[in-house]
Amino acid sequence: MRRRGVALVLVVAALLSGCAGIPTSGEVNAGDVEVDDSTGVVALPEGPQAGATPRAIVEGFMLAGSAGLSGDFSVARQFLAGEAAQSWDPSAGTTVASQTTLSQSGDSQFTASLDVIGKVDKAGRFAEAADARESVTFDLVEVDGEWRISEPPTGLVVSERVFQQQYRAAPLYFVTLDGAELVPDVRYYPVRNLATSVIQGLLAGPSPWLQDAVTTAVPDGIELKPEVVTIGSDGTAQVVLQPAATVIAAPDRGLLLAQITRSLDLPGIRAVSVRAGVDGTLLDGEKAFTDTDVQVPVMLSGDSLVQLADGALTPVPGVASLAGLGVRAPAVDLAGDVRVALSGTGTLVRLPTSGSDAVVLVSGDVLAAPSVDRFDWVWTARESQGDGLLAVGPQGQVVQLAADWLAGRTVTALRVSRDGTRVAVVSAGSSGTSVDVAGIGRDKSGAPASIGVSIQVGASLTAADQVVWIDASTLVVLGHVAGAAVLSRVPVTGPTETLPTVSDAVSVAADVGERTLLVATSEGDLRRYDGRTWVEVAGATQVSDPAYPG
Repeated sequence: MRRRGVALVLVVAALLSGCAGIPTSGEVNAGDVEVDDSTGVVALPEGPQAGATPRAIVEGFMLAGSAGLSGDFSVARQFLAGEAAQSWDPSAGTTVASQTTLSQSGDSQFTASLDVIGKVDKAGRFAEAADARESVTFDLVEVDGEWRISEPPTGLVVSERVFQQQYRAAPLYFVTLDGAELVPDVRYYPVRNLATSVIQGLLAGPSPWLQDAVTTAVPDGIELKPEVVTIGSDGTAQVVLQPAATVIAAPDRGLLLAQITRSLDLPGIRAVSVRAGVDGTLLDGEKAFTDTDVQVPVMLSGDSLVQLADGALTPVPGVASLAGLGVRAPAVDLAGDVRVALSGTGTLVRLPTSGSDAVVLVSGDVLAAPSVDRFDWVWTARESQGDGLLAVGPQGQVVQLAADWLAGRTVTALRVSRDGTRVAVVSAGSSGTSVDVAGIGRDKSGAPASIGVSIQVGASLTAADQVVWIDASTLVVLGHVAGAAVLSRVPVTGPTETLPTVSDAVSVAADVGERTLLVATSEGDLRRYDGRTWVEVAGATQVSDPAYPG
């Protein structure tokens, strides 16, 4: 280890010694050079040393493997014997460990014990692990008197620090079934050749759990040829797709361009150029998508549904008094036309207006707090095992949506994403509480038709009571441990982060971005998240159950 540090110092010293032209006096002038610091500090790996012990060979291989993320892994292969040097596939997957302990487990075998944070599969999907301890083995043989690894573990094992430096979260964008919005499918790729990995992932299609809820404008058989996205000195990413005739005949080139351009919204890229063939047609006519403005939150205050706008609470127009209804957990749609809530614990109602009483939509022993999707369907669930989810349509029709992964589990909370393609579900069962995200299949009218397979998120969470979307690919989960509230930022793919505590928080709401995050306390106060701290919302007292549209 000491020799590696010396080698790195010598390299830096050699570089500096050649800089005889660096001025040592004079005025300081601003430059216009942009520095790309996206890759962090890159170590220069060393190959195996003559006479190295088996332990040194294993340690050297693991170090060279991490360093290979910024290169071609040629140095790491020098630690491998015979066929293993060619067959080892560092792209097969990555295990991210917070701590690694290496011990000898045989005359020519070493075992690395790993405290696993998560794993990235070959397609770049990150799965968080919870208190996972795993081990990988390294079998060694002597080759011409030198130790080499004959059976390396599959893929890479990297530290948390290396992962943070050498990988980037990159959303691949697919399309809602009605073509109205783009939906992110976040992957983690090495920083090196990031743009190429993004386009190759986009062309391969959405993750299995999402594929029935979205579509893509990428025609079958389209390939990136040449197999690299080049980025010019002006920051323009050049994407060449083949076969040219298939690209030109794509049914919706505007959507195709939108998917590519949005997916290549990466550091260092200022523009995107897409061609059908190397010297072929330059595609244009990208479909424009506009982001929805931040919405106004609603909440309960006494017997009224109120909204927070311009720093003041005012009654929501058109909603009559809620006296006698025992209302909680209100929900509204983006247009403000659908206003629902729970009456007591087991009745979902459409709120009364000046001209009509409350209308019962669903009754049950206990219902989950409702969520309204962009097609004006209201979602809830009966808190009984195996019933799945319920969706109530604009005309009051009720659809029950079963899901195999909810068998034997009780749904306690849910929230549909703003784009209407995914639902986040908190459920409890014999294995404990879990948070899952699944795709929503819809018919041509937008009515929900199915719930797809799920992915579990937030594996490190210790409790979950409520869930909201804070952006198109991230959740915030509120849980209570020993009576104290815990708030966590939970990516759909990626590691969980604990947010600053509001110990007496009882409900949470969010729209788009962390600055929209609100919590209501047991004392009826409202607090807003503002740069790693919580601030009281002036004038919002004696309120409960804040909710943004959705």
